[in-house]
Amino acid sequence: MDEADGEVTRMLERWREGDSDVLENLIPLVYGQLHRIARGYMRRERDDHTLQPTALVNEVYMRLLNQRKITWNDRGHFFTFAARMMRNILKDHARAHLAERRGGPGAIRLPLSDELAWVGSSSVEILDLNRALDRLEVLDERKAHLVELRFFLALTMEEVAEVLSISLATAERDLKFSRSWLYHELKTMPSQESV
Repeated sequence: MDEADGEVTRMLERWREGDSDVLENLIPLVYGQLHRIARGYMRRERDDHTLQPTALVNEVYMRLLNQRKITWNDRGHFFTFAARMMRNILKDHARAHLAERRGGPGAIRLPLSDELAWVGSSSVEILDLNRALDRLEVLDERKAHLVELRFFLALTMEEVAEVLSISLATAERDLKFSRSWLYHELKTMPSQESV
């Protein structure tokens, strides 16, 4: 861990202990990484998407300002939390887009790798995937977090294993299970076209 990473962790600890003023100093240290995560999300969204990476980071910042209970332990946990916020923002955006189009086919694409290429890219399919991930989280929180880290943050399997404090072999087994479970879940669940 370099000096900047250590400073981020110290600031997160102060924030968790109730020092809300620290956010103003924290954001410049984490902005670059948050912007990279946002670019990863937006890279595979439709070309005419109204959100841009900077707007997505700004929305995360606004939501962070409203956080009352802070539970992250370190910078890895913080970035996972921020990535989940981005996913939720995009999910809300997909819902709004779907409502606007009244269930018509959307051109929104998820930032998933080719390993999950069978996941569709319409607004309905995005919402179905989010519901499936929410159910996976109830079943096994670690496996759901692994999917978020691997496919939404584009971490390598080695990085995923490190963030989750598990062995690489366990991470790979969890990923295999998660892909299979999500595939089955998405193929058998009725699509919820009105949310």
